Amino acid sequence: MPKPNVDNGKKSLISIIAGSSSDKEVYEKSEKVLKKNNIEYDLQIISAHRNPKELDEYLKVCKSQIYIAVAGLSAALPGVIASKTDKPVIGVPVSGKLGGLDALLSIVQMPPGVPVATVGIDRGENAALLAIRILNLIK
Repeated sequence: MPKPNVDNGKKSLISIIAGSSSDKEVYEKSEKVLKKNNIEYDLQIISAHRNPKELDEYLKVCKSQIYIAVAGLSAALPGVIASKTDKPVIGVPVSGKLGGLDALLSIVQMPPGVPVATVGIDRGENAALLAIRILNLIK
């Protein structure tokens, strides 16, 4: 499957990483907010489960300052990203078989030393707004 991207994270301030293209409805909410605020971003579809090597490679070259990780079901993606970077990670749980509660609980219950900020279920727009607020602090 081809990966949608803006610049492969080489100059973007924010990277949106979704675990599956089926999460499109949620990550498009983040995209809409970032576009409205003229913020460059990179979009990748990389599963922590199916493509762990690809995720590692992306995180090594990505220069983004903040990651928005969109994931459903077991929602491992935000925690995996947070375990591999010291940059802020915002998890967006996606509704699914259990209404998104499975994803929400997976994201908020990170072990000590692996922080992940979390927004509400399917709230991609809030993830983008939080990322913008974080950027405002580091400008």
